[in-house]
Amino acid sequence: MKLHIEHETHYEYSAPLQYALQHLCLTPQGSAHQEVLAWSLRAPAPLYAQRDGYGNLAHSWSLARQRHGRNLYRGSVCATGLVATHGSPWLEDAPGDPHPALYLRPTALTVADERLGALGRAHLAGMPDAAAVLRLAAAVRAAVRYEAGVTHVRTSAREALDQGAGVCQDQAHVFIAACRAAGVPARYVSGYFHSPRAAELASHAWADVCMDTTARRWLSVDITHDALMDERHVRLAVGPDYSACAPVRGVREGGGEESMRVRVLVREAEEQITLEP
Repeated sequence: MKLHIEHETHYEYSAPLQYALQHLCLTPQGSAHQEVLAWSLRAPAPLYAQRDGYGNLAHSWSLARQRHGRNLYRGSVCATGLVATHGSPWLEDAPGDPHPALYLRPTALTVADERLGALGRAHLAGMPDAAAVLRLAAAVRAAVRYEAGVTHVRTSAREALDQGAGVCQDQAHVFIAACRAAGVPARYVSGYFHSPRAAELASHAWADVCMDTTARRWLSVDITHDALMDERHVRLAVGPDYSACAPVRGVREGGGEESMRVRVLVREAEEQITLEP
């Protein structure tokens, strides 16, 4: 499947920005699952590319207000591209990627308590297989129903489980915490999902489970849809949790009140597109 993606984050400020710095994980990479046919990334200032500690292709940009320069009251970060997906849920790490053991460490968003530990051990005892991973995904989905607007980006796995509701990010964190508590490495995946009937899931999150630490082989599972990753998914970045691979994160000084508008469109494309440089 060929998917055309448009992702715009637009900012407006009530006063001039004095300083801004952003880190972007908005560039997909090729794998057994997907081929990047075209991609363009734009920001209010020059972009600097780097490979982060999790193997993602990331970019950063910064600006400082000049005494006699233009005052910045608004700006946008725009990612646009075309990706061909092959629907393979099995992935192997590239040379230089961190060892899977890194993804056994708890984070503030994925630290487990006894309930999360019991949930993981109940489904992943011994050597897990794909069926066991899907059973855990179904159990998490039942424990944390999908409901928008009841959590935020700092909600932890324990808090989401207490509440019994959340979005794809929360379901992924609960699933990851349960896997790690059972001794199975798991990592967070940010990306896009194509479904004409579920526009709110265009920007999406799911998880990878390491099924063979020696071969560094991973199985990718979508907890929200209770299914393995397929041709509807486009991967952007991975990390221990959302905060490590958020599509856009940063700091600013000045600007007064900020308003932000995010627009994500994922549609099937029949023909290749030409992107602006």
